[in-house]
Amino acid sequence: MSHLSRFVTVWSALQARVEDGRVPGWAAAVRYRGEIEVRAGGCLTLGGAPAGPDALFRLSSLSKPFAGALTLALVEDGVLRPDDPVARWLPELAAPRVLHTPRGPLDDTVAASVPITVGHLLSSTAGFGRPWDGSPLDRAVAAAGIGPGPESPGVGPDEYLARWAELPLLAQPGERWTYHCSTDVLSVLLARATDRPLRELLAERVTGPLGLRSTGFSAVDPSRLTAAYLPQDGRLRLLDAADGRAARAPRFEGLAAGLVSTAEDVLTFLCALADGGAPVLRQASVAAMTSDSLTPAQRRGAGDFLPAGTSWGLQVGVDTGGREPWQAAGRWGWDGGTGTTGWVDPHRDLVAVLLTTRGYGGPGDGTDWFWQAVHRCL
Repeated sequence: MSHLSRFVTVWSALQARVEDGRVPGWAAAVRYRGEIEVRAGGCLTLGGAPAGPDALFRLSSLSKPFAGALTLALVEDGVLRPDDPVARWLPELAAPRVLHTPRGPLDDTVAASVPITVGHLLSSTAGFGRPWDGSPLDRAVAAAGIGPGPESPGVGPDEYLARWAELPLLAQPGERWTYHCSTDVLSVLLARATDRPLRELLAERVTGPLGLRSTGFSAVDPSRLTAAYLPQDGRLRLLDAADGRAARAPRFEGLAAGLVSTAEDVLTFLCALADGGAPVLRQASVAAMTSDSLTPAQRRGAGDFLPAGTSWGLQVGVDTGGREPWQAAGRWGWDGGTGTTGWVDPHRDLVAVLLTTRGYGGPGDGTDWFWQAVHRCL
């Protein structure tokens, strides 16, 4: 690492957000043209010990790329194929019903026209989702505790699946992109297909080969764990304490939002994929994972989750162009609701990760300022 930091503007912008009280703590890692810089600032908890480069953060939805990589590793092994019906491992989903009209009553349904496949789960087009529109399905998903959120569900995997099986799909399998929930259904499938706990599978196929010693479904060292906060009415509300849920083994091991890690571990994972995939995946699998997988029709219902210039690969966001100067066709990665972001820009030979303790307050309250600062330094 050079003594003079290329990214001093980025570190200054982050420190300014600590000083003005917006971001209590953060860690970031950047690789640009082979040079790596890792920095951290702020504190693990409000008014607590300083956050070092080895601080542990809840990745939230930045867990999803790990789901894509793990699934494709099992596809390479021949354990499963994208066109396999999920009912082979998830019999609860053998005969799904689909809402007749999106905002209609829960009992006004039709049979699914095609089986749900592994590929539908990978591309998030299986039809599981919360529509965020106050409709009967929206309220039912919220009441069941199985909708999108910054953390994994609070029930075990079998109960999680049973609750989805009681509800109709939002759309026919393959018809529409719906956020988040397909990834947790996929998490249950991976464990059942291999007859292994997901934590063992992830360690064997992804984190172990890459030497990611700080990545798991709970904090490997609770003394390094940050607290998680969400902005509310101009203040920070505690989402999970430093000795809270993320400090203990969860009831549900899910890759939609369930991982705890460091900025350096996430950078190592993304760099491995950026460099061709070894030792986790073959290059063809990385290409499939990071290419746009959606048709315009599938993408149409995505709303704020896929802003202009962004589409979806296999568990990662994919830039298709975009208005912002840091966006570029072929750039891929994702963000997490607990205040995390990690993207690979092959065109600029850039990989960057930011993990913070301040979650997002809603659309427009993201990490654009971080990417703006990174882009200015190139």
